[in-house]
Amino acid sequence: MHRRDFCNMGGLAIGAVTPLGLSLPELLAHEATGGVKKQINVIFMFLQGGASHIDMYDMKPDMPEEIRGKYQPSPTKIPGLHLSDQLPKLSNCADKFSLIRSMHSYSSMHGEGDVHMMCGSPVDKNVQAPGIGAVLSLQQRQQSPIPPFVHLGNMKHPAHSMPGAAGFLGRTYNPFIIHKNPNSPDFAVSEFDVAPAVDVDRLAGRRQLLRSLDRYQAERERQLEFAVAHDIFTEQALNLATSRKAKDAFDLSQEPAKLRDAYGRNRVGQGMLLARRLIEAGVRFVTIQGFVDTGIYAWDHHWGIFSHLDQQLPIYDSSYAALLQDLDDRGLLETTLVITTGEFGRTPKLNTDKQGPGRDHWGRCFSLTIGGGGVKTGRVIGASDKFGAIPEDRPVSVPDFVATVYHAVGLDRHAEFLAQGRPMKMLPQGNVVSELF
Repeated sequence: MHRRDFCNMGGLAIGAVTPLGLSLPELLAHEATGGVKKQINVIFMFLQGGASHIDMYDMKPDMPEEIRGKYQPSPTKIPGLHLSDQLPKLSNCADKFSLIRSMHSYSSMHGEGDVHMMCGSPVDKNVQAPGIGAVLSLQQRQQSPIPPFVHLGNMKHPAHSMPGAAGFLGRTYNPFIIHKNPNSPDFAVSEFDVAPAVDVDRLAGRRQLLRSLDRYQAERERQLEFAVAHDIFTEQALNLATSRKAKDAFDLSQEPAKLRDAYGRNRVGQGMLLARRLIEAGVRFVTIQGFVDTGIYAWDHHWGIFSHLDQQLPIYDSSYAALLQDLDDRGLLETTLVITTGEFGRTPKLNTDKQGPGRDHWGRCFSLTIGGGGVKTGRVIGASDKFGAIPEDRPVSVPDFVATVYHAVGLDRHAEFLAQGRPMKMLPQGNVVSELF
């Protein structure tokens, strides 16, 4: 349909929707790009445990010490934007991301908050909504031998399902999990190992046999979900075992020592570098468990918060800044959405734990960063009150954040999937943070 013909259909207002499901601005944008949308990939650095927004992104220097903590605000490349003085490298590339300071969640519990953050729907132990990466794997299927969705680190809480998992989509769309530390000298992915007695020719023969059996199986077991899942899993395993591209993507030794040093010679830094390599190789969504072991669970700093942050923040600062700069240098930042967030924030007031002051769980207000992937950067969305306790301006819910990621990547959040005999929407709630587009 030509724009002229469409606009002649009845004096459309800016917000009107076309028969094709596009608003007038969307139709014009579609036309301007020739109808071709860039493929957007995602790197999600998960600050599991709940990082302190007040000590990183939402400083409160005018408050008493039991609120403001020990760190000082420091200027960034963006006029008027201050971050913690413990994030100097990130301050120098603040033009490469935007900051949302008015996030809020219904949950202040580990596990539950994790799942909510990665799927945008509340925890449901019967019919769990899928994570963003799983929906991406379903709606934008790829032909690459590389898995489309990868977790670097096992993020599952004992009491809840794995955050980001496929939920009601079925295990076919679960992430490919890398348990090993990418900073280990012997880091390797065992799925690439082939038994000594099995050469590549035999594996190729197995693939042909598999396809023949699949055709037979499909005619008789088409209705059985496990048959489809088995088919996909087996094909993926054979692809991984024989793909040079897959092996090379996980080989960090191919990177210059200087660049590896810039990311940081630790699990988080090398994980971020690995995420970049995976995106280059064709992976669409990579989640990194964004912490090192400091003697306390992740970013869950109920006690001794500053002694732990003194170790965690330089690692976060170096790895995140290096990734943004590296993606930009390679021309990949415009097509790679980079997110850093925990499942909630920390209490505005420091507690008096005998092991040293800490901050407890706080879902009522926290901050996150988002950049690349075509979103506007150098912006601050929303604001908290003077204590950092509640959103004071432009509240953004977790479903709003997830809807925003769906929009950036080009996913249909209203699409339905038949689960347990009833149609389920991918993301029932949430509004796009339009200021980022």
